[in-house]
Amino acid sequence: MRYIDIVEYIKNQVSLGNIKTGEKMPSIRDLCEKFKCTKSTAVRAYYELKNQNIVYAVPNSGYYLLDKLQEEVKNDTIIDFAGTALEISSLPYGEFQTFISKAIDKYKDKLFYYTNPQGLQSLIKVMQKQLQNNQVFSECENIFITTGSQQTLNILSRMPFPNGKNNVVIEQPTYDGMMKCLEQNNVTTIGVNRNFNGLDFERLENIFRNNNVKFFYTVSRFSNPLGLSYTKEEKKKLVSLAEKYDVYIVEDDYLGDIESDIKSDPIFSFDTSSKVVYVKTFSKVMLPGLRVAVTVLPSILCNTFLAYKTWMDINTPVLSQGALELYIESGMFNIHVKKIRDMYLSRMNYLKDIVGNNNSSAVKWHIPSNGGFYAGLEILNENKSRAVVNNLLKKNILVSNFERFYLNEFLESKLLRVSVANADYKKLEIGVDELIGEIEKVSIFNEYVFRG
Repeated sequence: MRYIDIVEYIKNQVSLGNIKTGEKMPSIRDLCEKFKCTKSTAVRAYYELKNQNIVYAVPNSGYYLLDKLQEEVKNDTIIDFAGTALEISSLPYGEFQTFISKAIDKYKDKLFYYTNPQGLQSLIKVMQKQLQNNQVFSECENIFITTGSQQTLNILSRMPFPNGKNNVVIEQPTYDGMMKCLEQNNVTTIGVNRNFNGLDFERLENIFRNNNVKFFYTVSRFSNPLGLSYTKEEKKKLVSLAEKYDVYIVEDDYLGDIESDIKSDPIFSFDTSSKVVYVKTFSKVMLPGLRVAVTVLPSILCNTFLAYKTWMDINTPVLSQGALELYIESGMFNIHVKKIRDMYLSRMNYLKDIVGNNNSSAVKWHIPSNGGFYAGLEILNENKSRAVVNNLLKKNILVSNFERFYLNEFLESKLLRVSVANADYKKLEIGVDELIGEIEKVSIFNEYVFRG
């Protein structure tokens, strides 16, 4: 078959030293001309070479010898599948520094005094317009600027709600920062399963009906750690249940900016009864140290929220607020977000390609089609995620299991979170092979021991 001829030709060129380690392989067009074959034949040949661990693909670039990739990753010391923040090279440090200087000039008088605890009014007006890109429409008096989304979650956990209820429901698994916040504030916390088959709505409704629920905390898009997003129907159902049982929804939309599906709107956009609190941070897509977030509240919650915030920090740092205001107003924020959105959608699609070429019976992947940071991985044979994590750590590969994302009674040890936040194409290529290999090794060992 013609594609086999191409495979043998490439192997021969490599063995003769005509294709050096790290050099780009012949293009698809070159191979088509040389072998008088179709494009699909040349592509099939490269897929075969890729499956034999001879070449690796770099999207929008071409194919390269795998030896060089392994060398580079080894020299780079760490493959980080556990990271939750953007890699440093993608952060807008240089351009944002300009806006910090401009903010100092614009707000130099306010730097010497306390300011409105609700936030800089000029930023709130800019934010009102910016939020419309996320299908969040609100009056300025309902918008609050906080010192990171963690402050918002802390205030909401502590403050009384007009429904007079006390308990909080969280999906399982969920963001560990919220779990710690509830624990430290001594809030009775109730879990409801959310897995790759969806949210357990039957249990959720039963909890709403019988358990004195103040609010339900949920990450609506690209949940941490599962990487899941609700469907339109699920969002509408949540709003309906909240209205029926007088329960508020706290929607953490921390990665809403990098949603690639233009038809995917937040839960907030379906709320017709003022039951949804919308929370959005700028730390995940901007600078983690910026510590600026926005919260949109139902009017009935505003005064209480403001009172709690006032005595928690007086006001969110003016310099951070001012710089972000000018950055958004300039249009640079939207340009940056588009770059980040495209980058991580491309990485997630590349991960899907790698996984599609590795049909391991030991794992089941759950990779979101619309981007985000996280993909879920199920170990099918044994509850050995901790062993896999520890073994990979010895190889300088970091990956997270789900233990810290669960309440004790919900703990599931077959799952791993694979983050592409700090893993480029090269590291994905090598790291995923190592990850699957380690899982298979642990599974084979367990099967051998079990059979005696």
